[in-house]
Amino acid sequence: AGSPTLERVKKNGYLRCGTSEGLPGFAMPDNKGEWTGLDVDFCRAVATAIFNDPKKVRFTPTSAKVRFTVLQAGDVDILSRVTTWTMSRDVQLGLEFIGVIYYDGQGFMVPKKLNVASAKQLNGANVCTQTGTTTELNLADYFRANALKYKVIAFEKDEETVNAYDSGRCDAHTTDQSGLYAQRLQLKNPADHIILPEVISKEPLGPVVNQGDPQWADLVRWTLFALINAEEL
Repeated sequence: AGSPTLERVKKNGYLRCGTSEGLPGFAMPDNKGEWTGLDVDFCRAVATAIFNDPKKVRFTPTSAKVRFTVLQAGDVDILSRVTTWTMSRDVQLGLEFIGVIYYDGQGFMVPKKLNVASAKQLNGANVCTQTGTTTELNLADYFRANALKYKVIAFEKDEETVNAYDSGRCDAHTTDQSGLYAQRLQLKNPADHIILPEVISKEPLGPVVNQGDPQWADLVRWTLFALINAEEL
């Protein structure tokens, strides 16, 4: 009771879920346009909690660069999009992180032909990544701490980043390890690429809502907790 977001969702008759543009395992449309993945299933669970119907949800693909703006503008009711919970995002953007749905860490993918076995061998490399993420800062910290030089080649969309790496524009591609393993499947020759062993950051990923509606945050948070309890049982 008393949640303006919940009332809006009920009035619309469906939940508006902001998610990835296409990441296997998390949010990916099939050839019929049906979305599948962990982030997608979480939004379906929230829709079930509200309507007792997992189909009453509409998905809005968002890039990493604009995902928070889309949520802040009220264009979606919830953001469920491999998003890292950080202090600055939590306290500066007027957003509320619900909890951790997947605990990840940033890594590197390289072509086997480079004969690289460690990220510490990437001195002077061109590294592909995506803008608007924690990835760029982690990358800078890691290379500075290890006295390595590099050049970052950044793109707004996942697809652009993967295509640039696959075409040979970059020596390495860096993002969350789950993303690397998923994106490797989309390359022309997946077997020609390896994920390096280094995990250079902590990436607690979870759904996000706007601040100022505690009842809505409670509904979403306890949906997550119910799913975790159900999995334990």
